[in-house]
Amino acid sequence: MTESIIDASRDFFFDILKPILEREFPLETSQTAFGVFGYGSEVLQFDDEYSSDHHWGLRINALMPDYLFKGRQEEILRVVDENLPANYRGHSLREGLSGGKGLSLLSLEAHLRHTIGAEKPPKTYQDWLRIPEEDIIHVVNGQIWLDESGCFTAIRAAFLDYYPEPVRLRKIAHWCRYFSGMGSYALKRAVLRGNEYYAAVAFGKAIRWGVQLAFMLDKHYYPYDKWIMAYLRRLPRLADPVVAIVDEAVKLWTPWERKLELLNQLADVLDETMVADDIIKPHPKFEGSPTSGYRLLEHAYAEILQGLAPELRTIAPVWDQVYFEEFHSGYVAHLDLDTWDGLLNLNPVEDEDGR
Repeated sequence: MTESIIDASRDFFFDILKPILEREFPLETSQTAFGVFGYGSEVLQFDDEYSSDHHWGLRINALMPDYLFKGRQEEILRVVDENLPANYRGHSLREGLSGGKGLSLLSLEAHLRHTIGAEKPPKTYQDWLRIPEEDIIHVVNGQIWLDESGCFTAIRAAFLDYYPEPVRLRKIAHWCRYFSGMGSYALKRAVLRGNEYYAAVAFGKAIRWGVQLAFMLDKHYYPYDKWIMAYLRRLPRLADPVVAIVDEAVKLWTPWERKLELLNQLADVLDETMVADDIIKPHPKFEGSPTSGYRLLEHAYAEILQGLAPELRTIAPVWDQVYFEEFHSGYVAHLDLDTWDGLLNLNPVEDEDGR
């Protein structure tokens, strides 16, 4: 696409929307953060020719304190709707103010609950470990164009320095355990038994955990799966070696035995990086087992765990998008089915009589 929807949305905000808000709602505007952030490919500036088939259009995300949102949301949206032009740069503004068209006004506290599961940045190591990493992206991504109160900007800043080191190490240990013990080991057993279903499941999990480990070692939050490879290519150290391995491993025609070899190569790259970073001590070269495979990263798993404070050792990090799914379930439950089917691009098929 020649122009990201973010570029048009930014101009729309400053040309059209900001003057309306400052004229009609100066107090509320001063307490609200405006920009494009949250969910969607366009927020990551990865929008392409496929992105416009749902939830597409000019969008300005706005987050205001919950007490203001509850009392003023309906009035603000009504007045904005009455003052908007029908179109801006060819984008319709008459299709409602939700689903990506115009102003998306939300409670700041609710947005944080829907993403990180808390209304404020984490204070303890345990708080950090309860946050799904890919949902931190929905807090720190995109652009803020106006935030006079500085509240949302300060929340983003709390995450941008990455995890506290003990938290990062606990997460690295957990992903080492999963990559090695539930990924490459499981794939080895599946190959030995000719179990292609289990091989497919184990390989998919292993390659995902291995890539996510590369992000942790380079201290970059990983995004949700659709865009993780695009982000991987931006990593400062591990992009080249990891991308080369992954690109071959994920090919459908790469045999299972070769996929397993490539996972072992990935384990070596990650292990060598942990040694270079003093996360684990130098160790002798290990060989794999003919029946259990190459469980190298579980060596790092144990060593890292044993170096952590006792209160961190048994906390399993949250990795699924549980808070977003709670929010999304509530959103979908209140839509009528025709609207939901339309968002899914599920169109009824006409029968032979054209009905």
